[in-house]
Amino acid sequence: MLDSGARKFVQPFFSLVGGVLARAGVHPDSITLAALIVGLGSSALFFFGGRWSALLLLWFSGVLDVLDGSVARIGGRMSPFGALMDLVFDRIVEIGFIIAVSLRFPQARLVSVLLLSSIIFSFSVFLAVGALAASSKRSEKAFYYQAGLAERTETFLVFSVVMIWPESAPPAFAIFTAMIVFTGAQRMREAYIHFGRSNNSDTASEEGKNQ
Repeated sequence: MLDSGARKFVQPFFSLVGGVLARAGVHPDSITLAALIVGLGSSALFFFGGRWSALLLLWFSGVLDVLDGSVARIGGRMSPFGALMDLVFDRIVEIGFIIAVSLRFPQARLVSVLLLSSIIFSFSVFLAVGALAASSKRSEKAFYYQAGLAERTETFLVFSVVMIWPESAPPAFAIFTAMIVFTGAQRMREAYIHFGRSNNSDTASEEGKNQ
């Protein structure tokens, strides 16, 4: 939700920095890889008790995660594999933090499993709809992006709350699990509406030809 709404406000900054990096010859895949390493480093620091350092690294990885796309677009280096790296590495960073929380706080293990399950559900819908809608939908990203209640910024906000107040992990993860399930349901509904209309149009066209 926040990703989609705030993009028009923050994109000029990322376009400016991305332009500088693109002209300097920085490859977007290198930035994507750096975002992964920094994100996993954040989880490791949190596990060992460095919550404030972990918080800084978490948001730095988020900046890198946005910056790679800007560099790719400005530098003309957008690629399917780069989009794949971006999607998969984002999930690895999220998994890393959830594992760190579950290992450090046994009371959060059950809700961590539920959170991971909700991510699998919502992300599966996201990938399936993106692939199926590729021919009829267009996005500035390399992959059709379905907006929803729980997006990347919301993830970072929830993780930040847990980093600052570790005792909030069980309720925070439970609430976020509900948000992600709702997001998956949102995307399923959008897919049903979109593909349902497409099927109705195809059926009407076929009926028209047969008359």
